[in-house]
Amino acid sequence: MRIVVDRDLCQGHAACEGEAPDVFSVSKKGELTILAPEPPEDRRAAAELAVKYCPTHALSIEED
Repeated sequence: MRIVVDRDLCQGHAACEGEAPDVFSVSKKGELTILAPEPPEDRRAAAELAVKYCPTHALSIEED
């Protein structure tokens, strides 16, 4: 699995960081960094929740 972000949609709400802080980091300026673009399988559930709860739908998961 690979996490993809649409930078045009991301507004830095940090909902993803709240769901998976070891996968996502959002700066105080609202800039998203994906810490683990291809997270391990044991982080799948957290990554899926981050995608689900992104208020602007900027995140998606692509399967390998």
